Amino acid sequence: MKVGIALPHYDFSFPDGRRASVEATTEWAVRAEELGYDSVWLSDHFFLDLARYGGPSQRYASVEPLTTLASIAAATKRVRVGTLVLCYAFRHPSMLAKEAASLDALSGGRLDLGLGAGWYEDEFTAMGIPFPPVGERVSALREYVQVVGGILGDAPFTFAGAHFQVLKAPGDPPPVQRPRPPIWIGSKGGARMLRTIAEHADGWNTVWRWTPAAYADVAAKLDAACAQAGRDPSSVRRSVGLLCLVGNDGKDLARRWDALQRWSPGGALDDTSLETFAADTLTGTPDECVARIKEFAALGVEEVILSFAALPFAVADPEHVEIVAREIIPVVRS
Repeated sequence: MKVGIALPHYDFSFPDGRRASVEATTEWAVRAEELGYDSVWLSDHFFLDLARYGGPSQRYASVEPLTTLASIAAATKRVRVGTLVLCYAFRHPSMLAKEAASLDALSGGRLDLGLGAGWYEDEFTAMGIPFPPVGERVSALREYVQVVGGILGDAPFTFAGAHFQVLKAPGDPPPVQRPRPPIWIGSKGGARMLRTIAEHADGWNTVWRWTPAAYADVAAKLDAACAQAGRDPSSVRRSVGLLCLVGNDGKDLARRWDALQRWSPGGALDDTSLETFAADTLTGTPDECVARIKEFAALGVEEVILSFAALPFAVADPEHVEIVAREIIPVVRS
């Protein structure tokens, strides 16, 4: 089992209150590598509000993921770098394939490319990008994955779809990883998304709150989609993103929960109990967290990607990151 970190890269993300910047996020990536994490990940938003997470509706700034990952790739040597996930509507697939190949080369073959259909309508509207119904977005993503994967792995590539068309699109210089950098699709588990994963992707990621039982139900549906597509379900790689809160013991965990409640923007956790939060997150003592990770491993999950707050891509307390590195990663890796 591998353990990755969802890097802080929003104005709300940093424990010391820093504003979002490429430099601040790169520093965290370097620290994650030093601590022994296997991967670092960025999301893809022009900005983000926290209303869906119980926080304020104000807009928080973010860095752009691909240029930031280029900075991270240049500053690190071992840790894998990934997107969780890029929105198909923000970049033409031919341009993304070119960027991904360059980033994979810059990192020495360490890129994981996560793609998604997009959900945050406010940013589409603000940036002048059409926001079609979910069915149309999923259809576009299905074509998008094929074009990006084709150019990265089988150029010159030709494709004629309802949303995207390319004609003998070149792929030089190619990525380092062959046949291509792994392509992941982020999804909660809708039927059409699972079918797209089974037919066109290398892996499935889902975030941020999951119990093993709920995950197992969706994983079984993915297995069925693979069987229908004539694909071995075990060939689909699987990762889970989880919010994370760790304490050395029960008393320490309660203290850290109180601190997390105070840190959370807009009082997002004021009406939430520790028990409720722990039910579908990675929360507990190191031994309890190891046990939960092993439950996911038994379901075929190869990596957990952690956000050290009650919000995605945030670190509320650096000590949590260190406790996981010291007490949990060596155990689950063995």
